[in-house]
Amino acid sequence: MADRNPVRAGQLPPVDKPEQLRNVVLVGCSGTGKTTLAESLALASGAIGRAGRVADGNTVSDYEDVEHQQHRSVQLAVLPLAWNGVKINLLDTPGHPDFDAEVRAGLHAADAAVFVVSATDPVTAPTRAMWRECADEGIPRAIVVSKLDVARSGFDEMLTACHDAFDLGPDSVRPMFLPVYRDGHPCGSLDLLTGRTYGEPGPHPDSAAARESLVEAISGQDDSLMERFLAGEELDADALADGLRREFVDCALHPALAVTDNGLGAAELLDLVTTAFPDPTRRRGDGPACDPDGPLSAQVLRITGDAYVGRISLVRVFGGTLRQDTHVQVEGAGAPDSGTPAQERITTLSGQFGKLQRPVSEGLAGDLVCVPKLTVARIGDTLCDEEHPVVLPTWPLPDALLPVAVEAHTKADEDKLSQALARLTVEDPALRLEHNPDTHQLVLWCTGEAHAEVSLDRLRNRHGVHVDTVDYRVALRETFAGAATGHGRLVKQSGGHGQFAVCDLEVEPLPTGTGVEFAVRVVGGAVPKQFVSSVEKGVRAQLAVGVGTGHPMVDVRVTLVDGKAHSVDSSDSAFQTAAGLALRDAATHTDVRLLEPVAAVRVILPDDYLGAVLSDLSTRRGRVLGTESTEPGVALLRAEVPELELSRYPIDLRSLTHGTAEFARAHLRYELMPAAVAAQFTGTGHSQS
Repeated sequence: MADRNPVRAGQLPPVDKPEQLRNVVLVGCSGTGKTTLAESLALASGAIGRAGRVADGNTVSDYEDVEHQQHRSVQLAVLPLAWNGVKINLLDTPGHPDFDAEVRAGLHAADAAVFVVSATDPVTAPTRAMWRECADEGIPRAIVVSKLDVARSGFDEMLTACHDAFDLGPDSVRPMFLPVYRDGHPCGSLDLLTGRTYGEPGPHPDSAAARESLVEAISGQDDSLMERFLAGEELDADALADGLRREFVDCALHPALAVTDNGLGAAELLDLVTTAFPDPTRRRGDGPACDPDGPLSAQVLRITGDAYVGRISLVRVFGGTLRQDTHVQVEGAGAPDSGTPAQERITTLSGQFGKLQRPVSEGLAGDLVCVPKLTVARIGDTLCDEEHPVVLPTWPLPDALLPVAVEAHTKADEDKLSQALARLTVEDPALRLEHNPDTHQLVLWCTGEAHAEVSLDRLRNRHGVHVDTVDYRVALRETFAGAATGHGRLVKQSGGHGQFAVCDLEVEPLPTGTGVEFAVRVVGGAVPKQFVSSVEKGVRAQLAVGVGTGHPMVDVRVTLVDGKAHSVDSSDSAFQTAAGLALRDAATHTDVRLLEPVAAVRVILPDDYLGAVLSDLSTRRGRVLGTESTEPGVALLRAEVPELELSRYPIDLRSLTHGTAEFARAHLRYELMPAAVAAQFTGTGHSQS
């Protein structure tokens, strides 16, 4: 490895070509120590003066109040570091599954990933799933074993566990540095390629065999290196470093090392990043060429709100150079539907270090920069030159399946709520906002409880709006149980023209899903033709609000069979009112039944949890349609479940399967609600007899 040469604290090296950049994302579940590692790297590189602190006393990565309250990261944090003349954009991601959108944005922005696994805990299923996704995308991956100083397992045992958990081929996980112990505690590490010792020196009896195994793995895909290795020639460090970089970029080898909470391993990881990790010119995929002199192609990764600056957009520049005082074209979801391309003006640029913003002159191809006050561009949108429009692919977002109904706390909050929610959903694309026209509720669809807590906290503290959470209501329907007739009569005299209309209606139920039909069977002109449409309007208006429980009525045919009119006092409004009265009268002559929405549910889960999930679905009145195997050890379950039973299902499913299941739902149809359940909404089971 190259000698360490950290620059002065807070100073970044001048970057004039993409080869001087590294974009690295930290991935791992909550509690593995990603943020602690990020702070150790910042301290080792000289970016901060004491572990975890920047100049104003804020923590490096977790600076939102809600992060301190929940003791977890909830957003993507960017830490630009300097090491050996290279700028490293370190992306620290949340570990909680509710904030998976932040992780995916970080993976999209990075050129390589560091998976952090704790020596005190097994490798979790979500971590395994993320590893598989990175493998499918061809993202180079290294492994860092954290908490080695408080471990219940040793370094070698954890590498074996990772090999098994990630289902890797032989020799693909290789330690680059071996921990050195004193009195049973790690005190340093040995670089297997250079023989250099970090920290305190100490014996390591397995170093020769480990180095030979590593050199053989590095040489395996390079004929010239393999020939030299088999000939017994001593390979120099530069040749080995070149071979390591090729193997790592090709995802054929995953280097590993250990770190401790007190900073051991940080300098080693920085050396590994600058030596073996790919620069942006070697990014996977078919994206734009990473050429600073080429056409601009940049993408918005994240948007945050600042009380003084306003909206701040974090942007990855994939090609070209983003410069101040220029105009760019916006392509993507934020672009207007008019067909006229949207334009944004780039006023100033800055580099982000945790909470702090540091002015920069330009954003070079491969770099990350922050752009203030973009008004049109949304997360995932592309910024490009007008002469060379391009749309960069976006990353998948998790489904928001947990509903949280909210109401403004005060009238003042109500006045500000709409604008605040609009800003909140721009900043968090995983959050979905719904104004339910049936229940008249304002619903925030979240990815889980932690996501809901963070969203409400940001609404309160970032946007100054207080809301109360209320019970989420599922939109129900009602229908007639049998045929009935209804009589509606409106007679009013109030001086001058009065109001007069009489309607006789027949109502009959239709098959589920039919909707509403209106028919006319009037003879002898009992209802003048000009008022037939008035009757239909009155019927449909009454059906929209229901006649029994206040829910819209569906799947009925209403037939106008008779009526009376007055040559002077009859009117459009009179016949609309009479029609509504007739429908309500018909409801007194038969039962009105409630209909509930049913969802098609799709669950992908490990076979080990299939029994528990099936049992849980049975308690939710679910009907299992079948299961099938999608891959060894993984099952796909299809079921139909009443939506009343799904309000908390994302939370319960995560608990049942320890976060290993994927869940999707889609509205299927309405069907009759059982009498026992309907009694909760009507106060009696009579309407479902």
